[in-house]
Amino acid sequence: MIGRSPASAAQAAKKLSGTTVAITGGAGFIGSTLARRLSDDPTVSVVLFDNLHRDAVTASDLLERDNVRLVRGDVRDKDALLGALAGADHIIHMASIAGVDTVMNNPVLTMQVSMQGTMNVLEIAHSLMSAGHKLSRVIDFSTSEVFGRYAFRVTEGDATSLGAVGEARWTYAVSKLATEHLCHNYYKQYGMPTVSIRPFNIYGPRQVGTGAIHHFIRRALEGTPLTIHNDGSQIRSWCYIDDIIDGILLVLTEEGAVGQSFNIGTPRSTVTIHQLAHDIKRLTKSGSAVEHVRWDHPDVELRVPDISKARELIGYAPTIDLEEGLRRTIAWYREEMGL
Repeated sequence: MIGRSPASAAQAAKKLSGTTVAITGGAGFIGSTLARRLSDDPTVSVVLFDNLHRDAVTASDLLERDNVRLVRGDVRDKDALLGALAGADHIIHMASIAGVDTVMNNPVLTMQVSMQGTMNVLEIAHSLMSAGHKLSRVIDFSTSEVFGRYAFRVTEGDATSLGAVGEARWTYAVSKLATEHLCHNYYKQYGMPTVSIRPFNIYGPRQVGTGAIHHFIRRALEGTPLTIHNDGSQIRSWCYIDDIIDGILLVLTEEGAVGQSFNIGTPRSTVTIHQLAHDIKRLTKSGSAVEHVRWDHPDVELRVPDISKARELIGYAPTIDLEEGLRRTIAWYREEMGL
């Protein structure tokens, strides 16, 4: 597979025609955007499983589509989960506790949802396969936080670096690394077609939660202060939502993806948080102040992926640079906020 010409995400989407795709955490930002792309093909059935804690679907028109179905439930409830996953040709497991503040305030719940939820997904998938049901792919969403506080051009084969035991900030990364091992072991022991994705700082229209770009754009448009932790020298690579959706479609359909972990991001769209805030002020023509607030908790200081493996094995090639992505996202927020 290495060295072949890149696959097209449009071609990948066509390969999914006539299939059923189940997405846990499907009401969230990435899951609902993926569901929208998949369900553009009326022959694809999409099942969303979610507890609606972060809800990007019920106020949208997505559930009006005949080929999209929402099952409300918790991934820790194995029986409810089975009802959503039975019959799926592809399973995409995104459900997790998200947001640094939420994780730090709920470290036990974070690990329960990640580890128990993923084990439930894998056990159900294994039981379906044992009963003769063909599963084409089981995708587990991990996190770029498995690389720790300092990660520059990290590859999937680089050693992970986790924080001190007892520090709640790292419980999410610890649990996600465990789920990667679980998925890989189900592949090795049972031949399950598993893949792990490590997303790097996703943003774009319809984002829900408390991400930096979501926060900065809304406040810039409102004319209220943009707040930055400490001096804003933290460095991130930002990946526009359409690019990660393309990556997911390729992982779903390219045989070279099976049994692998992939960094999915846009390394060329790398800036400090301070620069990001001022870029958004410029693009929104906002007069908002930029305020620095003290943050005494551990943080990721540097996070830039190497995506060579995804490029070579599945043809992943992000196309939306940060400036263009921000313009598109700002335009959506302007409309959504009625400005």
